[in-house]
Amino acid sequence: MTHWIVAPIILPALVAPFVVLTARYHIGIQRVLSVAAIVALIAVAASLAWQAADGTTTLYQMSDWAAPFGIVLVADRLSTMMVLLTSVLALFVLLYAIGSGWDDRGRHFHALFQFQLMGIMGAFLTGDLFNLFVFFEVLLIASYGLMIHAGGNARLKAGVQYVLFNLIGSTLFLFALGSLYAETGTLNMADLAQRVALIGPEETVGIRVASVLLLLVFAIKAALVPLHFWLPSSYSEAPAPVAALFAIMTKVGAYAIIRVYTMVFPPELDSTAGLFDVWLLPAALVSLALGMMGVLAAKKLDRLVAFSVIGSMGMVMISISLFTPEGIAAALYYIVHSTLVGATLFLISDLVRTGRANLDLTPQPVIAGNALTAGLYFAAAIAMAGLPPLSGFLGKLLVLDAAYDSALLVWIWAIVLSSSLISILGFARAGSILFWKAHSVEAGEDRDFGVRPSALSYVAVGGLITLLAAHTILAGQVHGYTTKMAAQLFSPEPYISQVLETPGKLSKSKEGDH
Repeated sequence: MTHWIVAPIILPALVAPFVVLTARYHIGIQRVLSVAAIVALIAVAASLAWQAADGTTTLYQMSDWAAPFGIVLVADRLSTMMVLLTSVLALFVLLYAIGSGWDDRGRHFHALFQFQLMGIMGAFLTGDLFNLFVFFEVLLIASYGLMIHAGGNARLKAGVQYVLFNLIGSTLFLFALGSLYAETGTLNMADLAQRVALIGPEETVGIRVASVLLLLVFAIKAALVPLHFWLPSSYSEAPAPVAALFAIMTKVGAYAIIRVYTMVFPPELDSTAGLFDVWLLPAALVSLALGMMGVLAAKKLDRLVAFSVIGSMGMVMISISLFTPEGIAAALYYIVHSTLVGATLFLISDLVRTGRANLDLTPQPVIAGNALTAGLYFAAAIAMAGLPPLSGFLGKLLVLDAAYDSALLVWIWAIVLSSSLISILGFARAGSILFWKAHSVEAGEDRDFGVRPSALSYVAVGGLITLLAAHTILAGQVHGYTTKMAAQLFSPEPYISQVLETPGKLSKSKEGDH
């Protein structure tokens, strides 16, 4: 018997209060404990991902209560990949926070960071919609504390806006759960899949309402237009390491759509017909276009990065809204890419902030560490814009290839290609102002404003760039794995039978066993 499935949730949940109670005033001890916990988390996540790589689905029943009555955690290819991605991202973000000193600018950064990880890991591993709601709330509470870390009126205002908008999402989530429970009597995802499939076409009103509400909730989390208003201010005003960690939070919404709508509301279900091709796909196309126009129009670097995140989520949601195995496989490849490059750009914006008076896109004196920071920005901008040879280019090719059978093929190709051109112009404009036109300032000005970022800060950003390069070099293997993942998602019978039919605290099933 193993308890490793619950470890990604329990480990940060134990470290956070331990840090507060025993090392509250000792930042050095907090740093050691946080880094050690995340290294352990990466080891556990890698082990779970390796176990799931052959198609094995592993079930853990909390307190030995069988589904659908008890809380269950389920580890399959999708959930373990997202857990591993979060763990690796968290390590580099934490190293940057330590190197830049952001963790020492306010109280309880490390404890809140761990609670944030707990919520993210729980959302990826849970097999129950109500517990997904619970972990969403853990995310909301911890993320608000991190967002207002180090204080400031602008940060507080953005944090309040972020909380209010997400509380609306939480309210809609409760309404959706109430509708589902009233119709089916359960909130376990595997049990829901079986019961929803048995509901006749004439009795699907409640299910239709619940499916639409759930899609709205997950679209809010994914910052999909027109539900994206909370993201630009929230992410641009948050401390850079916090915004970098938040790069994975929009992917929680995308993950939830993939998980719930491939299992509970599959494409052949009449009660949810039209949700993706009629509503989600147009919204995703508008999100991509609006996000990249925001990149071109941004007057500050942090706002530019925030809008690029909206655009990248539009790209992810275009692929998801195709709702085919090819589309989901491309979306999963692009999720990894966009998470890494979004976090990288937020950290690079802080490198610029360290050596500059502000992040306004206006010519100013040359910053400290200009050449190295410019090189990192150049690499990250290429990746986000989707230029070869990095993974953004390959990811967009996969999405375009998956769209061949779509009725909106022409629109998809036109918007993806034109938005790529717009993003190239936006990033080129910003880079020119920040790093090239800086040499054109008056000779009498101080040409080395601020201090040079620490070596550890550069190591953290360089590590994320290295991961992007690896994601490009191993694109064939990664896409092959996401293709298997998509096939597993569209054939959920082993997952469902594993959750509902196997007694005992821990059990495993493998593709082809059912």
